[in-house]
Amino acid sequence: MEIGLAAVLLTLVFLLFLISFIPPLAKKINLPETVIIAVLGIGLGAASSLVNNSMGLDLLEGPAGALLSFPISSEGFLLIFLPLLVFQGAMGINVRSLTHEIATVLLLAIVAVIVSTATIGFALYPFAQQSLVACLLLGAIVATTDPSAVASIFREIGAAARLSRLVEGEALLNDAAAIAIFTILVSAITAHHQISFSEACIDFLTNFAGAVIIGVSVARLALIMITAISGFPAAEITLSLVLPYGVYILCDDILGFSGVVATASAGLTISAFGPSTFRPQTWRFLRELWEQIEFWASTLVFMLAAMLVPRMMIGMTKWDLLLIFIASLAGLIARAAVIFGLLPLLILTRLSPPVPLRFKTTMAWGGLRGAITLALALAVNENPHINDSITHFVGIVATGFVLTTLLINGTTLRSLVLFLKLDRLSPIDEALRNQIIGIGLSHVAQRVAHVSDELSFGARTRGGVISRLEQRAEKEKASNNFETALTDKDRVNMALLTIANQERTLLLDLFRVQGMSSRRVIETLLRATEAIVDATQLEGRYGYVKTRRKSLQPSWRLRLAQMLHRRFHIDRPLTACMMERFETLIISHLVSTSLIRFVRERMEPTLGLRITEIVSEVLGRQRKLLDDALATLRLHYSGYSEALEGRLLRQIALRLEDEEYATLAKDNLISQELHRELHKSIERQRNRLDTPLRFNLRSGIEQRLRSFPAFNGVPDAALHELAGRVFICFLSPGEILIRKGERIRTIYAQVAGLVETSTSTETQEVMLGAGDLIGANSHIQGQRAHNTVRSLQFSHMLAIPKADFDRLLQAFPIVKRQIMKRHDMRLKGSLGANVVITREGNTISPAHEAGFIISPIVEKR
Repeated sequence: MEIGLAAVLLTLVFLLFLISFIPPLAKKINLPETVIIAVLGIGLGAASSLVNNSMGLDLLEGPAGALLSFPISSEGFLLIFLPLLVFQGAMGINVRSLTHEIATVLLLAIVAVIVSTATIGFALYPFAQQSLVACLLLGAIVATTDPSAVASIFREIGAAARLSRLVEGEALLNDAAAIAIFTILVSAITAHHQISFSEACIDFLTNFAGAVIIGVSVARLALIMITAISGFPAAEITLSLVLPYGVYILCDDILGFSGVVATASAGLTISAFGPSTFRPQTWRFLRELWEQIEFWASTLVFMLAAMLVPRMMIGMTKWDLLLIFIASLAGLIARAAVIFGLLPLLILTRLSPPVPLRFKTTMAWGGLRGAITLALALAVNENPHINDSITHFVGIVATGFVLTTLLINGTTLRSLVLFLKLDRLSPIDEALRNQIIGIGLSHVAQRVAHVSDELSFGARTRGGVISRLEQRAEKEKASNNFETALTDKDRVNMALLTIANQERTLLLDLFRVQGMSSRRVIETLLRATEAIVDATQLEGRYGYVKTRRKSLQPSWRLRLAQMLHRRFHIDRPLTACMMERFETLIISHLVSTSLIRFVRERMEPTLGLRITEIVSEVLGRQRKLLDDALATLRLHYSGYSEALEGRLLRQIALRLEDEEYATLAKDNLISQELHRELHKSIERQRNRLDTPLRFNLRSGIEQRLRSFPAFNGVPDAALHELAGRVFICFLSPGEILIRKGERIRTIYAQVAGLVETSTSTETQEVMLGAGDLIGANSHIQGQRAHNTVRSLQFSHMLAIPKADFDRLLQAFPIVKRQIMKRHDMRLKGSLGANVVITREGNTISPAHEAGFIISPIVEKR
């Protein structure tokens, strides 16, 4: 029977009405939502069939017929719901955390599916009276797991975050693996040909690799488009809704790759780069919207699939019950064999972090099956090229398998998690709990006292509430074992991890300031912060310091731009990179200031003075490196630096002004019309600030050349000509400028920073600083480099090609004499490297500039 559009919509309204009561019901009776949905769907399907076939219930035959004849097929299940579910699942995963678990996830998502397919197929083959291919087809159908029930239980009882991450990560790809195997086996059955193992493996790998490439590429293209339409949240969010369907259909129907893998790859790409592409408020709304869409999609697809269960179970016999038992037992054994047998091999080879036994037990028992399994079984039933015997076998056993996992594993999983104490806090969080509660309650008591005075509460009421808070605070402080439960090393690592996460929050908060920073800069800083978090988790304090220093190194884009500038005299890429580096360092400087204040004001009461001093020392050293890197640029591009900082401050001021007007409107102190007008005025000022600043890469080169003692007496015209031929070079600490024995092809005029080398006759190391020409002495003597030259600090060089330097020496012999004179002075120990001292007495690394005093140093810093 065909039903009209109005009946379809009314049926959807009815199902959504029922679904809205499922979450509170599940919480009340302590059952997974998926189990309740399955029972309700089966009940609706059975009741509709009964009403449709009975007499005397004519009033209900219309609604019952609409439920039974709802126009949804297996293709509809997969095409309408699967892209939404996979995309939201991928977008909700922390990509950084998943990277550490990638080996475990791939094992569970691919190897476990293959093992489960084979184990279930071979276990059924002697009893099912079906071909081996048909038994393997059933194994592939029931190999895909449904994480929704498991994840909801974990979230509700507060299970370990890593356990939830493993389960959700597994579900991202096991659907794709199962569907890929399912497609190969269905093709073999319908075409009546043998399966080639080598061809099947090649097809499987090709589908996965191609889908990953397409998914990531399309998602990156979508992010570029979202950047282009920035400022229009409705349009940005609409593109995010288009992406999963577009990439799924492109791969599945046009290119022949796995649509599920492509959609998952696109979702993970959005998860990784979304925070630095969308404005924070838009990103937050987008996540909430997709969570709501996932709730509708997951519950509807399971409800509709469960309504088909009575129809698929028609004709079930006692023998079918035995087959269901065999399949269920084989599936559990296969999953346990992978988790307990193969997972330890990954741990031994250090491809995966250790997984506790409690996690393994929960993961093995939590392999529930759901709507995708029912949809694949329905696809077999709807395929006219598969005989009735196979469709009957697949439909009944697959449906029974789903019901077994839901009604047995699903209803007992909560008890297992609680029995294994997976709802407990980690040792660090447990030790921190009493400390935090004690401090927090003390602050709350002070705030309650202040509020009660303002609102004129009675003294007895006020005293009773505050005294209870103070008693609770004292009780928590008395049971506090924070000082003894954690070592100093644990607390330092925890503090550094907290700082890194706080840095990410501060960056996203700065990103809220419209025009405050470019997306590329924020993306770079966020990636660096996430790398610091990872390194701190793995290596503690050492990892934090090492990765923090690495984040200040010039990027590969800057190095490439310097190469183009040096070899081909192409300035534009280097100019763009220098603008980004300026912006990156200034934003990092602002964040560093906030972090130092955060440590002093918020962390010291929790972690204590001693740990705070250690952490502050670490931050102080990193701040010094940051200051040196920024000062190297500031002193020589001071005009651009001041203009950039001024624009950033004006953008912050505009944000504060906008927030002030919004507060006035919220308090009804100004009308909505006036608020809109004030907001438009701020937008006009912001648009004026969007004009890019101009950065002159070669600004002041001629003036810098004049400051070098070796060039005293050289005419201005000659230096002007030389300035047009030199190129700019920036070094980071530890970077090698010239290697020992290398032929001198470039003379480096050091404008800022310090490098370390040795003289031709002495073995002791000496430092060269501002005003020195590196490589000049060896070149004049016609020799190769006497020793390796290594940068000690962030350094700024003017690189003079050898041919241009030779022409200068030939035209002005005084340059050669002055170079040799400085070399002799250095041999005698009367010449040291130059540093810069500000008028305030602070020593910094860069060089000559008006307003600064050049000071020689003799001993190595």
